Amino acid sequence: MLDEEVDRLALLTGQAIAKQRKRVGMTQEKVAELLGLGNEAVSRIERGLVRPNLERLIQFSAIFECDLAELLTESSPRAVDQANRLHDLLAPLAIEDRELLIDTVERLAKRLSPPPTPPKKKR
Repeated sequence: MLDEEVDRLALLTGQAIAKQRKRVGMTQEKVAELLGLGNEAVSRIERGLVRPNLERLIQFSAIFECDLAELLTESSPRAVDQANRLHDLLAPLAIEDRELLIDTVERLAKRLSPPPTPPKKKR
């Protein structure tokens, strides 16, 4: 894995941790206290400056009462993990709202897709 990819993964994992922390209404200071860390440590993790190890990720998931997978898949660059995340976002919505979002995503995907490569000419 390239350094840039590792840095991006650390940033996305930190953002997922921050999102879960906010979801449960905790401050960084409270989380740091529960983890036995200094106040700045949680901030550095959330900003992607420090990569938490597996044990620390398990502690975060216990504090936030979420699956460890939520912290990891939310930051995953894999299309299948991103699709699962979209599933979780769509599931609680009314069918009309889901259809609206799917239509919007389809139009965006079409617009953002690279143009097809023209077929090679035979000699």
